[in-house]
Amino acid sequence: MNLPITTVAPDSGWAVEARGLVKTFGGHRAVDGVDLHVRAGTIYSVLGPNGAGKTTTIRMLATLLRPDAGSARIFGYDVVKQSHIVRQLIGVTGQYASVDESLTAFENLIIFSRLLGLGRTAARRKAAELLEQFGLTEAAHRPLKQFSGGMRRRLDLAASLIVQSPLIFLDEPTTGLDPRTRANMWEMIRKLVLTGSTVLLTTQYLEEADQLADRIAVIDRGRVVAEGTADELKASVGTSSLQLRVRHAQDTAEARQIVERVLHVRSHMTVESGKITAPMANADQLADLLIALRNRGIPLAEISVQKPTLDEVFMSITGHRATPNESPESEPSNGTKYEPSGAAKEVTGS
Repeated sequence: MNLPITTVAPDSGWAVEARGLVKTFGGHRAVDGVDLHVRAGTIYSVLGPNGAGKTTTIRMLATLLRPDAGSARIFGYDVVKQSHIVRQLIGVTGQYASVDESLTAFENLIIFSRLLGLGRTAARRKAAELLEQFGLTEAAHRPLKQFSGGMRRRLDLAASLIVQSPLIFLDEPTTGLDPRTRANMWEMIRKLVLTGSTVLLTTQYLEEADQLADRIAVIDRGRVVAEGTADELKASVGTSSLQLRVRHAQDTAEARQIVERVLHVRSHMTVESGKITAPMANADQLADLLIALRNRGIPLAEISVQKPTLDEVFMSITGHRATPNESPESEPSNGTKYEPSGAAKEVTGS
């Protein structure tokens, strides 16, 4: 059964238009001039490491935080001047389930459904449907304090889909999920777009962005440092990627210097595996590299040339890996919290 979608006025075809968004917390500039353009009916991924500014960007687009500078429109509506309209067009799923731990999953979904205008019978029916859809039927009557992180994540997404909005913000929706549950979540996200929604997804997982997104914005230290399709981003670091590991660890530094001299590129080192990685514009350069290493008496343990990955794209652009971290961004909440679709609110605390 497809979920109803809130009506949205026709516009230029952009679900999100953000220009120069800035947000500062104390002396820390969490978001520093972010531009985003998301076409309606697509999956758009904002990719970056923990603390890059992804969550703060989502909060500004969802009217949960007021930008210090810049502007943003959702389906043509200004997020500051027309926030009351924007909130009717979006659903927001945060990094932690925005539900009451003292109640059961079933009770939480019923409460959210009633708050969103469903009658008592319809709310119970919708809660049961969502619990089944997200594989939580057996845990429906257990209190949330007994839920695992993955179960909480699924319940949070279920709550945001009580009413399927034209634009759905998914802030790291698969953090903490096992591979099987993550794959199931990916399929649900694809179905959201097939049934009429636009999805803006933040993630630390390179594979997730590669598998799901029509376009990807790479964000680092509050700035968008690259944007395009996965193939475009991979092509930006060369047609091939070299990976090698020397037999003796003491040769690593010299081998890396040789790689950079022969290929005329900057290389990267993975400490855990001891591998040297570098973009390679022409696979014919491999012979020159092997000769140079042999002349210096540096034996190799392994070497391969393959298509570049998003991980290598990120390393090439930022100088470090987008290492997944299971904790959320350490950005001040500023009294904001996530609500299910159509109910994004800014809370002023005491």
